[in-house]
Amino acid sequence: MNEQYSVISQYYELLNSGMDYEAYADFIDKIIKEKGIEKTELVLDLACGTGKITRLLADRGYDMTGVDISPEMLSVAREQDYDDPKGILYLCQDMREFELYGTVDAAVCCLDSINYLLKTADVEKCFRLVHNYLVPDGIFIFDVNTPRRFTEEYAKHDYILEEEGVLLAWQNYYNEKNKTCDFVLSFFEEQQDGSYERYDEIQREKIFSMRTLKSLISKCGFELLDIYSDLDFSVNIDKSDKWFFVCRCAKQG
Repeated sequence: MNEQYSVISQYYELLNSGMDYEAYADFIDKIIKEKGIEKTELVLDLACGTGKITRLLADRGYDMTGVDISPEMLSVAREQDYDDPKGILYLCQDMREFELYGTVDAAVCCLDSINYLLKTADVEKCFRLVHNYLVPDGIFIFDVNTPRRFTEEYAKHDYILEEEGVLLAWQNYYNEKNKTCDFVLSFFEEQQDGSYERYDEIQREKIFSMRTLKSLISKCGFELLDIYSDLDFSVNIDKSDKWFFVCRCAKQG
């Protein structure tokens, strides 16, 4: 098996083919404008991956910094920025230990990146660092896959995704005891001679309960403003596959 993210960076858009990135960027932009500080300019995209949302937020006028642990993901992001420069600063760092050059006005962590932190203590480390680098009253937006998504979707289904020249077989192995799910991803890439080359990768996500997340938000110095169940600002959180948290940094200037 390949090191996590080394293969997926090439096919990240296929893996997230169901995500409406424009809608997500609009969702973030609307929240920042309505609930953020008066003049939000500097925004951190934590676990930014290939920079898709980072770039869309830059298009909406924000001065973006993207942080990700994967050099391969950031290589794709920087290549896109080279072709169409948007002045984004990309930093290859662990979201549990990242360091910025100064404070930011808002922070986002999208596409269930928090679920990739496999210990509650690691989520706390991440939240405390976000709080440390946010200005007073700065907004922090993050999403997670809900327990329902693990038990009702991942535990019961596998997937086949396909685009021209690439097929992805996505198998899920849910561990009820540990509250984790392993995603075994097998990519089949068509070669010039018509044969296929296979690449395998394993990723793991962990369930975090609503109670745990609310406790960490408060413990790390945030005020919880809203929880949504989708990008349309619905609040049907009991039956949703995603939770979108909107928090405010509560600290003195």
